[in-house]
Amino acid sequence: MLRWGFLGTSFISHTMAKAVAKSAGSKLVAVSGRDPARLDAFATQYEVPKRYDTLDAVAEDADVDVVYVGLPNNLHAQAVIGAAARGKAVLCEKSLATNMDDARAIAQAVTETGIFFVEGLMYLSHPIIAAFGEVIESGRLGRLRTVSATYAADIWDVVNPHGNGTIFNLGCYPASLLHYVLKMGCGDTAFPRRQVQATGNRSAKDGNLCDATAILRFDNGLIAGLTSTDSFGMSYEFTVRGELGSLRFLTNPWLPAAGDNSFEIELYGHPVERVTRSSRYDAFDYQVQLVEAAIGNGHREAPLPSPSLADSLRIMSFLTEWQDLAERAIDG
Repeated sequence: MLRWGFLGTSFISHTMAKAVAKSAGSKLVAVSGRDPARLDAFATQYEVPKRYDTLDAVAEDADVDVVYVGLPNNLHAQAVIGAAARGKAVLCEKSLATNMDDARAIAQAVTETGIFFVEGLMYLSHPIIAAFGEVIESGRLGRLRTVSATYAADIWDVVNPHGNGTIFNLGCYPASLLHYVLKMGCGDTAFPRRQVQATGNRSAKDGNLCDATAILRFDNGLIAGLTSTDSFGMSYEFTVRGELGSLRFLTNPWLPAAGDNSFEIELYGHPVERVTRSSRYDAFDYQVQLVEAAIGNGHREAPLPSPSLADSLRIMSFLTEWQDLAERAIDG
């Protein structure tokens, strides 16, 4: 039985608490929160026996095996470093951080303490992504030429003003899936070898980027276009095109649900093939199962398609580059 301690009582913590409750191999034993009323309501709803008003108290609890960091992304570094110092395994929500200094501090703490760590890009735990990766790795599409991705959600009124904008809120999803495409189809060294152009729009609410687009050209000739927005939607698209064929997601790749999730493959001049994975579980359920299996097997990282710590740092490096270039473009 894996015993979880949660940091935060936001909507994402509610989603994860439901996933933990579904699993026979996990139990939620402690939670911390700043708002006493919300903390009590959360603990009561999920029958959590211990409730704390500080982050450190959860990490210090001897009954906690793994700490789930469900806090705003600007607070991730403090939480992960504190949990790592006490030897706790950590599942940390995306994005890893909002700047590279915090990301490197997280990586240093994880490496020095040797704890299990994985960034919570939960969709990568779902079987539909493994099936997608198998197609990319197989070479069926031929030499990869373009990737087109958009993730849009009308959530401008609830986004964290300290979260550094849409790139770190939603852009991390298409960016991480692009990274997975490059890793599976072009090798582990392909993603960092890139040129990037970017632009965007700022939110009138908090001054952060609310819309952002990046155009990437990799040294192998692959060209990718990514768009992320918090200001309209809900909309998604992810398409990979190669010299022999293309692959397009029919369901949201970043929010795979219980039931059927699918993509289609079109080898040029041939009938379209649909690939579907049916499941009783959603991505958050699979993420809990992933952590259980990895920790149970004594691993320090989760297996592919989930990101390694090095993968998370590479993704963060691109996110911060995208952010910097987009801000420069719109600010002159």
